[in-house]
Amino acid sequence: MVKEMENKMKAIVCTKYGPPEVLQLKEVEKPTPKDNEVLIRIHATTVTAGDTELRGLKFSFGLRLLMRIGFGFRGPRKKILGMELAGEIEAVGKDVKLFRKGDQVFGITGLSLGSYAEYICLPEERKLGVLAIKPTNMTFEEAAAVPIGGLESLYYLRKANIQNGQKVLIRGASGTIGTFAIQLAKYYGAEVTGVGNPTSLDLMKSLGADKVIDYTIEDFTKSGEVYDVIFDVVGKSLLLGSGGLLKKNGFYLLANRGQSLRKRKGAKDFNIIAGGASMKTEDLIFLKELIEAGKIKTAIGRRYSLEQIPEAHIYVDKGQKTGNVVITVA
Repeated sequence: MVKEMENKMKAIVCTKYGPPEVLQLKEVEKPTPKDNEVLIRIHATTVTAGDTELRGLKFSFGLRLLMRIGFGFRGPRKKILGMELAGEIEAVGKDVKLFRKGDQVFGITGLSLGSYAEYICLPEERKLGVLAIKPTNMTFEEAAAVPIGGLESLYYLRKANIQNGQKVLIRGASGTIGTFAIQLAKYYGAEVTGVGNPTSLDLMKSLGADKVIDYTIEDFTKSGEVYDVIFDVVGKSLLLGSGGLLKKNGFYLLANRGQSLRKRKGAKDFNIIAGGASMKTEDLIFLKELIEAGKIKTAIGRRYSLEQIPEAHIYVDKGQKTGNVVITVA
């Protein structure tokens, strides 16, 4: 009986696509690491908008069909969702070279998912997802919220080749990606304007935003300001073009795959950067170094337990998330 209990773990299982109620706490088999894998005891994970979109299959018809083909028709083949984690390595396979038992790590699992659980096995070197030693000056909860927002922000802002003194507007600046985008844009020397909901203004200021806009009372497209870069993580279309929000040869960074973008007729004077961000171990290590140097930090908006993940999904579904939503697992 004791042996059976040792081989079990708690996890949140997605029984089918649908509302948050399809997420159920269950006991499942505890994984065993292969020769090239590490077994991680997960201390913290997160709930992002991407997690809720996958759970509810909230995509356009064409993309929804592709997702069913890739992830499962009636429900996800990988029943345990979640992509970000921070924890401690409990065991290593015989071929593992980069990590040791006891290492505190953080990372992203990518499309292999699986972080809504007490344990997970991950290859030490991954084609999808990355893993690195956790920043020494962060808690597990703080570290778990870094990979998606940090790596996505870093990828897009580097594509824009931001120069010191340039003006950057971040639309959706108070969420998973936006909170890191503010800090990284400031790190590169930009003047940052953050657009967010009414409850996020103080948060955006605390992260370094020079100006903040409450989108419920002010239309930033009519402010008269012209920007070198617009970083958009909101899933709504925006009309852009000559004489508008972007300077000639400026950059429009489109982080949300569900977005659409409409150019004004004849507008060919700005660059659009879209598509999936690449996830590289060296970039996660770069973020770790910035964190340990005190250049960037995690903004946590709400905390839940593993059992409360369905409740966290209800909150994120509302689309008014301020800061990161973290889950304390162990």
